[in-house]
Amino acid sequence: MDKKHKAKAPAPAATPGTAPAQDIAPSPIDHTKLVPPRGAGRIIVRERLQGQLLEARRRRCVVLKGPTGCGKTTALVAWRQQILPLGFDVAWLVLAADDNEPTRFLDYLLASLAQVDPAIARKAAELEGRGIDGEAVERTVIALVRGIASHPRELMLVIDDLHHLADTDIHAALQWLIDYAPANLHLALASRGTVPLSLARLRSQEQVLELDLRDLRFTPAESEQFLTAQLGAITARDAQLMYEMTDGWAAGLQLLSVSRKKNRQALRAPADGGSAAQHVLDTQAFEKFFESEVLSLLSPPDLELLLHMAVCNSFCASLCATLTGRPAAVAEAASLLTRLESDNLFLVRLDEREDEPWYRLHPLLRETLLKHVGARDENERRAVHARAWTWFRDRDDLSEAVRHAVLGGEAAAAAQLVEQHADALYARGELRLLVELARRLPAEQVEASIKLRILMARMQLYARDFAACAASLDRLQRDTPDGDDDGQFMLALLRATLAVQRDDTDSAMGALPHLLHPPSSADAALIGSCSNLLSWLYIRRGEYERARRIQLDRPALLINGAPLLGTAGGSLLGRCLIGLSFAQEGLMAQAERVYREVLYEAQRCGKACADAMYLATALLGDALYETNEVEAAQKLLSSQVDILERVSIPDSVLRVLLVLAKSQWLEGNHQEAFAWLDRLDEYAAKLGLDRLLSYSLTWRISWQLALGEFGGVEARLANLAAIDARHPHMEQGAPKEIRILAEYARIRWQVAQGDLDGALQRLDRLVVLCRAHGRQLAVVRVLMYGAVLHAQRGQTGIAHEKVLAALRLGHRLGLVRSLMDPHPETLELIRKVTSSDAIDPVLTFYAERLQTNPRLPVKPAASVAAPAGARRALATGMAALSEREIEVVRLLAQALPNKKIARALNLSPETVKWHLSHIYTKLAVNSRDEAVARVRDLESRPD
Repeated sequence: MDKKHKAKAPAPAATPGTAPAQDIAPSPIDHTKLVPPRGAGRIIVRERLQGQLLEARRRRCVVLKGPTGCGKTTALVAWRQQILPLGFDVAWLVLAADDNEPTRFLDYLLASLAQVDPAIARKAAELEGRGIDGEAVERTVIALVRGIASHPRELMLVIDDLHHLADTDIHAALQWLIDYAPANLHLALASRGTVPLSLARLRSQEQVLELDLRDLRFTPAESEQFLTAQLGAITARDAQLMYEMTDGWAAGLQLLSVSRKKNRQALRAPADGGSAAQHVLDTQAFEKFFESEVLSLLSPPDLELLLHMAVCNSFCASLCATLTGRPAAVAEAASLLTRLESDNLFLVRLDEREDEPWYRLHPLLRETLLKHVGARDENERRAVHARAWTWFRDRDDLSEAVRHAVLGGEAAAAAQLVEQHADALYARGELRLLVELARRLPAEQVEASIKLRILMARMQLYARDFAACAASLDRLQRDTPDGDDDGQFMLALLRATLAVQRDDTDSAMGALPHLLHPPSSADAALIGSCSNLLSWLYIRRGEYERARRIQLDRPALLINGAPLLGTAGGSLLGRCLIGLSFAQEGLMAQAERVYREVLYEAQRCGKACADAMYLATALLGDALYETNEVEAAQKLLSSQVDILERVSIPDSVLRVLLVLAKSQWLEGNHQEAFAWLDRLDEYAAKLGLDRLLSYSLTWRISWQLALGEFGGVEARLANLAAIDARHPHMEQGAPKEIRILAEYARIRWQVAQGDLDGALQRLDRLVVLCRAHGRQLAVVRVLMYGAVLHAQRGQTGIAHEKVLAALRLGHRLGLVRSLMDPHPETLELIRKVTSSDAIDPVLTFYAERLQTNPRLPVKPAASVAAPAGARRALATGMAALSEREIEVVRLLAQALPNKKIARALNLSPETVKWHLSHIYTKLAVNSRDEAVARVRDLESRPD
């Protein structure tokens, strides 16, 4: 029994003819117990918690359970303020240890309800001997229930500190009150421990809301608001540290605030990797609190067991028994954990694992306990950690096993454990756990193992820290013996993978000879990764059938007896590459089927197949756009673009951002389309990816010319030419794509200048180049664009030939957007060509399908004199701004940042950046201030 609970004294015997002692001299009522504490609800508005309570206001019972200082009373006071204007009356009763007697409790209960309306308690108060026995208690409750039922309004009865009541007759009274309650009565009960009532029936009727410490603790945002209110100002970093120290415990935040005010110093992040709470400037308040409220209530054996618990982040009864060196004492440990949980002594229940519950200590209580542990002999501490390391290792809890092994002086054994499990974890997609395990090991232990160093390089690659990964590989190359075939193969594989992430096809191709002959000892994960990388390289070389053959011929790969599906070496990613090989050939229907199947299976597999899921998502979006399912492509990709940018390969990101840009362009949202290109620019510049930058430049040039915005086009063409010149070898990979893109942009520019002859000559050469490298989609686009140009020149016969060639190829491959995107006149030209009876009816039907949902691009500006005129206007700073650009400049003049401009105009920040870029170009300025000054100058000039 809690020491604060008083044992129930037997009621004094009544003398015949006299009233019981309790009725002769009733205890005086302390009215401070009948009102809520002042100011408790004004500390902070907790929308999440108050929303839960407000929604539950008409339920029969609300229970708030948690330890001292977790905010139970504060939440109830704030709730009271919410429901009073909603037609509720609220009766309040705060209990103390001396209220643990039936008559006294009933006196206070009636007095509390009488505060709302004396009529509610009148009949019950008239009853004699209301607390003398169980029957009298029930009669009193029934009279009280009738009085409540006659009350015309909803009534909320709040009983705070219910844990003080241990008397079974009082428990019975409360149970009757709940069981007999009229429709207008609602109870709110706050307790440190378990509420001694049966609520099963109410739970089944969804008439009870139960909140515990997990619901009551502050969120990080609420903690910061609370600390700001207490301290006036606090950095986000300090607020986060204080939240982590207290685990959102309101009293802990208050104690920290007092300490902070007293010391007037900033918190310091721990330099040794320990808990932030070890660096609190004044911990005496916490220690005193826990010593008096928790530790003083425990017997010496229980306290000893609690000290052993503190060395673990979480624990169960069997672990606690092992930590003490008495593995058989599980029942004793379980009993203590049950008592601590029941009494809410800062023990948080987590979940059920291996048929027993798990718990953790409140962080500040744990820090108090660890201070006691730290004062003990080092050998004794190491022995406890050694027992923990063995326990966790035997149960495959690698993270805790490694942590305790290092603390117990077994770092070498911990490193060996990580090596043993690295491949299996990687195959299951447990990359975060791998990183965590490696970081737990001492640096010298990692440095002593080639395998662990390769693991760290792989993790650097996963984290996209390419420079660090390259440096690690260089060091490993020096330290790996030539005779270490496994090590050399893994290094070659990592170098090639790094090159793919950097979009450096040439460097990746350099590793090809090493990848063709993996050592016989290579495990499944390495073989799978090698196969997928080979397929990727063959796709980049245009050897599509060979790329597919790699996947179709690969043996079944197993990790611990299970098929290797996920990660970079898994068969699902390999199947994605099969789909990509079809797509690169232009076989979109086959590609789409593969992507959908992979996506379905990857979603079922979970995080182990995340790599394949993200790649399939990106590639499927590209295929959907090509087949003119533009809305579906947008819906699929728009919610995934952020994570794809972080984890996927550059080619996937390129496809995603281009699809989103082109989709916006087709819908007429030109600013948003350019904003996606801006995002592609930023991504390409951050990683130094010339090929991706070339795509962005090419589409930007095409769209600017279509809009008649010629300013800056020549500069972008020069930039594209410079990129092309940096990659003179066109045999394979990115350089040939850059050359194709540069040529296409030059053709667009020649057309804009009116040089149709030069453009057509260049187009014919480009068709040959695209065919030579298997770029079927590009062949279709170039043929259709050339057909339109020939038609504009009156060369009808040549135009018809090119249209038919494009249609035959497009029909065979299942293409749509590649035929329509090159020019808005392509569909009309196709209609004219296929209207003849001599045309193959299959092609005619195909052409009709193309026109069912045309989505034509913007028609290019017709004037060939426009570029020169535009350049002259730019040179003089007189280029006309659009209406939206004028709005942007006027908001600039108010010194608003981009985000606020975006909010004011209902645009994205990327679109605002795009507008600013155009404004600067049109006005020949380089900054916001110069743009504002130039517009003011132009507006002040006479016409």
